[in-house]
Amino acid sequence: MRNRSAPILILTALLLISTQSIPVFAANFKSTFSLSQTPSPTEPLITFHGVIKPALKNAVVKIFVKLDEKWVDTRLRTNSTSSGAWKIEANATALNAKVSYRAQVQVGKSTINTPIKTLTVKQWPSIGEADAASLIALAGPGGRIHGADISRWQHPNDKPIDFAKMYGAGIRFVMIKASDARDDADIPSLKYLLIDRNAAQAAGIYTGFYHYAYLPNTADPALVIRDAKAQAQKVIWRLASIGGYNTRDLTYALDLENNCIQMNKSKVCTKYATRSNITLWAETWLAMVAEKTGRKPFLYSYSGFLETAMNRSSILRGYPLWMAQYAINPADPIAEPGRKISGCYVNSWSTSNCTSLWQIWQYTSCGIASKYGVPSNRLDLNVYRGDANSFLKLAAGEWIPQVGDLLPINESSTMRITAIKATTINKSVEVTVEVIRATGTPVVTGTVVFRSDSELAKKPVQTVVRDAAGVWVLSIDGLRAGSYTGKIVYVDQTGTHAQSEQMVQFILEEGIAPSPKPSATKKPVTPPTDGCKNQIKN
Repeated sequence: MRNRSAPILILTALLLISTQSIPVFAANFKSTFSLSQTPSPTEPLITFHGVIKPALKNAVVKIFVKLDEKWVDTRLRTNSTSSGAWKIEANATALNAKVSYRAQVQVGKSTINTPIKTLTVKQWPSIGEADAASLIALAGPGGRIHGADISRWQHPNDKPIDFAKMYGAGIRFVMIKASDARDDADIPSLKYLLIDRNAAQAAGIYTGFYHYAYLPNTADPALVIRDAKAQAQKVIWRLASIGGYNTRDLTYALDLENNCIQMNKSKVCTKYATRSNITLWAETWLAMVAEKTGRKPFLYSYSGFLETAMNRSSILRGYPLWMAQYAINPADPIAEPGRKISGCYVNSWSTSNCTSLWQIWQYTSCGIASKYGVPSNRLDLNVYRGDANSFLKLAAGEWIPQVGDLLPINESSTMRITAIKATTINKSVEVTVEVIRATGTPVVTGTVVFRSDSELAKKPVQTVVRDAAGVWVLSIDGLRAGSYTGKIVYVDQTGTHAQSEQMVQFILEEGIAPSPKPSATKKPVTPPTDGCKNQIKN
């Protein structure tokens, strides 16, 4: 809902004086820290809470977890209320874990750390536990079921995988690349499929499969559907060639992470599929494989692709998600993919607290392969969301979508401009902006932009930084001296929140021209890229 009655804000000396902050000294403040868990048949709810004394409003509170003797940021954030109280809730996706937490409170430019609290995640008692469940060890990070995924790249020089060693290292499921849209990549997939499946199951490891997809170079929805059905048929035949599913098989997965449909001779993508056609293709493929095999297949992808390359779809939401997101340590019981430092990744499985309703999480591509009996240098590692009984149901083809509070669509928003700083042309114009949901909390997606009514502002350079508390600071550069009127507009390309805007007016004076930067005399040497930097190396 647009805010059409918003007042015009005019920059004055009085505004600048009134927005000066009162000095705050961290040494004068302390915060209590408590945590508790509420058991549930699904996942325990973990609540972190405390009170800052003396009372301090809008202090940023962060939660840290102790992993491998180091304090690691969990990415959970909140702001204190006027009473100094704060609370953060998160689901514990781990099943058997004991970890220590503390809160960190930002006071001015300083931080204070709360006392440390230790949490032991409790499991809900199993109902009708199957004998086979005893074979499913909760040996993965955070007490989850641990898995891997493999392809021909895990067989350098045709070397076999030691699945007995993999089982001994705690792996209980492995997803095998079984097919590819391209024939040249499909042939080696077929080469190792049956060997790896039989050897893994003989070692006590459950197996699943995945198909790597390429989209057709067409804008015609009819041709998109035809191609999706053709690739689905390839998967159905591939599954039939190995005798169909058995009792130790998980379902097939669609590996969809590439939206390029045309490349030049230099292998640079020159054309991409539209969001609607990618979504249509995926819906068609998943539906046909589900119909012909009797099991709902997974969709595998990563958060950025699901958000930017596909539309949100209730149809997609009906299939289990295998999500890839790295640099988050699953040893933390509340660690989940789908959460940014601030804000949400928006896709068909996104919840209102910025997590995703995933079933399998690929948390690293840099597993120590030799540890698991794999002759390659690296290994993809995964964790399963759920206990042994739900895992066994999945292996039997039983899966029901998890209930969750999903992100809204086109929810109303209200904008507040809390500060403006504009002086001379050699300094950035800085506008501090808050955009609030109907619930009173900050929006979780989108961005803000300045749109000028003045001819003086043709192509300003705009930079937006959003802090952990959900407040934007918009920096505007490249403006000439003069008087400006226009609006600050909140836009959300994900469609989660509605657009809102507020009128703004400011004056820029001539300033001291910046000194020209000296030209570089020597081109800096770019260090080699480390593909495993910041990844978990289990």
